[in-house]
Amino acid sequence: MARENRISMEHGAGGQQMQSLIGKVILGNFRKTTAGTVGLADLDDGASITLGKEMLGEAVMSGEKPLELVMTTDSHVVHPIFFPGGDIGRVAVSGAVNDLTVMGARPIALSCGMILPEGFPIEDLEKVTQSMNAVLEETDVPIITGDTKTVEGSALDSIIINIAAVGICDSPVRDSGLQVGDKIIVSGFIADHGIALLTKREGFNFSSDLVSDTAPLWNMIRPILSVRMPDGEKAVTAMKDPTRGGLADSLNEMAQKSNVGIIIEEENIPIRQAVRTSCEMLGLDPLEIANEGKAVIGVRPEYADEVLALLRQHPYGRDAAVIGEVTEENKGKVILRSDIGSTRYVDVPSGDPIPRVCRSSDISPDLLRTESPARKNRFRAGIFLFIPVPSPDSQRRKPAVKTKKGCAGKSVSDTGKAGV
Repeated sequence: MARENRISMEHGAGGQQMQSLIGKVILGNFRKTTAGTVGLADLDDGASITLGKEMLGEAVMSGEKPLELVMTTDSHVVHPIFFPGGDIGRVAVSGAVNDLTVMGARPIALSCGMILPEGFPIEDLEKVTQSMNAVLEETDVPIITGDTKTVEGSALDSIIINIAAVGICDSPVRDSGLQVGDKIIVSGFIADHGIALLTKREGFNFSSDLVSDTAPLWNMIRPILSVRMPDGEKAVTAMKDPTRGGLADSLNEMAQKSNVGIIIEEENIPIRQAVRTSCEMLGLDPLEIANEGKAVIGVRPEYADEVLALLRQHPYGRDAAVIGEVTEENKGKVILRSDIGSTRYVDVPSGDPIPRVCRSSDISPDLLRTESPARKNRFRAGIFLFIPVPSPDSQRRKPAVKTKKGCAGKSVSDTGKAGV
């Protein structure tokens, strides 16, 4: 690729090349760029948000009820930056939107900071910004300000994106709001993103039809925030997006913060056959795998059916399911009840489960690519004991395969029975 088609240090130096990059590639691909009188296209030191009736509503403007601004920020590094079902741009914008969404806040404006390595293909930057714009248009929220920096190629090997987002709500939904008796809902199939990313990154040949679930959830969640109890409070008591650490991490955090127990039913957790098979082959627990387009929701039991029906009306929520309930017992703990009636604790993941995948002589060379030192180190230790892959018509999640010692001398996965 010609040098003029790649990012150079001059693109971050403040001169003509920087102005051209921002004007053609960034402003040229973002369609929603204002929320007030000063927007992204003005290239000022900041941007403004007009807090009028259209945005806040009559009740707020008349002083009948208070309003809260909710703010979040997140930085994203993804390898590879393009993967089945998405890319780093879609993940970055969706992630910020979803952080606001699960707090019950309507996204109103975003900022975007990008750090670009020298040599990064401008064509790839075009694709990333176009993907970001698609999410902006879907959620009807603008990027109103931003910043772009370049660094030497030796200091960074890929793009980094930071998104800060501002939203509004009448009262935030807290992840610490679970109450005894609440039903726990997950908005669809779990672990799609982590497994899709893993198969792409490591060159595995299975699960070729699996794609990431990366998606902005505001349009799906918005209707359920209107479900109210007689006292006017939301029927939704708590929410979280199960990204890093997956469902296991999110449920444990919600249980601990709320000082309650949670029991979930294994047979009710939506897991695709391709994900289940991949996890069993690799000794991974799908409960610990990252998601980028799912919500975990606590709701008062008498409103669970109504909330579930509303979620299923949206394409992102058509596979939503009630997976468990909140209990007085086992405070701060999450318990999984298997389809055969045994129970075990769902522990907080000790780290990202994906790097714990270890090499086995039982995996054909076509499934593993270990050319790079990083991959060789990642897969250098451990031997799996495999069980037969479940038949395609199997609809229930089986326990992850028990393994010998893993990458760091610890058990990679041991989900045997643990009586509670």
